[in-house]
Amino acid sequence: MKKLLLLPFFLFTITLFSQGAWTKSKNEAYLQLSYFNIGGYTNIYGSPDYSTEREITDNTLQLFGEYGLSEKTTLLLSLPIKMIKSGDVVLEGATPITAEGSKSTLGNLVFGIKHQLYKKKWVLSGQFNIEANTGGFYPELGLRSGYDTWTLSPKLNVGRGFENFFVQGTTGVDLRFNGYSSNFLIGGEVGAKPFKPLWLIAYFDLSSSFKNGDIQLPASNLATGLYVND
Repeated sequence: MKKLLLLPFFLFTITLFSQGAWTKSKNEAYLQLSYFNIGGYTNIYGSPDYSTEREITDNTLQLFGEYGLSEKTTLLLSLPIKMIKSGDVVLEGATPITAEGSKSTLGNLVFGIKHQLYKKKWVLSGQFNIEANTGGFYPELGLRSGYDTWTLSPKLNVGRGFENFFVQGTTGVDLRFNGYSSNFLIGGEVGAKPFKPLWLIAYFDLSSSFKNGDIQLPASNLATGLYVND
């Protein structure tokens, strides 16, 4: 149950601040440190589903910042430190191609800019993120801390706030290179504040691959399922 609570909290945090429609005032700054844990998983859910070779733990310590360059333009920065581990072999008697071990290293650093396009009852903003190829790969462990490519992410964000309620959504694409597939994304959030300081949030995030990549990843990377294609 702990895993189910920590992961949605992290996803909410990143979505709310990095994809929200609202911009900061000029010279206004915001800084947030977040931690999330995905621990002890052995299954990858996709098309098709498959099991990892070893038990995988994926922890992230993330620093996120915003700075108001003007009344309508905000700069964004996301700095993730990944703490990843490959543990016990899942299938007894199997001969593994990866070794047991752990690494603490940088993930994909993200720089972004958000500009307010419209503001009345509803707020509309455009956003452009650049995700740097700053992750690491450790072949003997099969551990990867980020995509081995640069990613360009243009997005549109829309939102509206009320006294004790807000709604917002985002849509865009992640354009990846180096043989990785690009993808379409859409997300939305609804939040209500029944009393201070509690917020109740419902949200969704959907990502669909264009399946236009042809990268051939090492077998050890596929065995852990960390930052693989599609």
